[in-house]
Amino acid sequence: MMKIRNADPKDLPDILALYNHAVRETTAAWTTQEETLEERTSWFESRQLEGLPVLVAETEAGSVAGFASYGSFRAKEGYRLTAEHTVYVDPKVQRQGVGRTLLKQLISTATAKGYHVLVGVVDGDNAASIGLHHALGFEVTGHLPQIGTKFGRWLDLVFLTKVLDEKAPAPER
Repeated sequence: MMKIRNADPKDLPDILALYNHAVRETTAAWTTQEETLEERTSWFESRQLEGLPVLVAETEAGSVAGFASYGSFRAKEGYRLTAEHTVYVDPKVQRQGVGRTLLKQLISTATAKGYHVLVGVVDGDNAASIGLHHALGFEVTGHLPQIGTKFGRWLDLVFLTKVLDEKAPAPER
């Protein structure tokens, strides 16, 4: 049985390994620059200071099978109720429900914290991620063709959004 829990500093080497694997091997991260443990620690600490979640999926054996978080979509005040999320899963356990479980927990957490919209930003060729988002109620709300490049090819960027509470009134300010 997999357990979803808040990440702990001891998880950072595993989180870093998953992220850097994505940098080296996939188009999930649109960079070729792997991070250092110090950079990932700074990321984690800033998330904690801002009260933002960093979740891990832990296997029965105690290993990290994936991680997820969300943060600001854009810096301006008008976007304060919208968050952009990220989910990374160990390739050895992909398509076994890890990403789905992490994303469902992020949706619950964001809803409980009063966010109005979650945004996923996905490589247009990542059918598995797009399918996962659709299954959890996200809609494709933007498609930017050939906006990025990696591994010698052009990449499309797909925005997927989920309104967390359709009935919530907009704030006065």
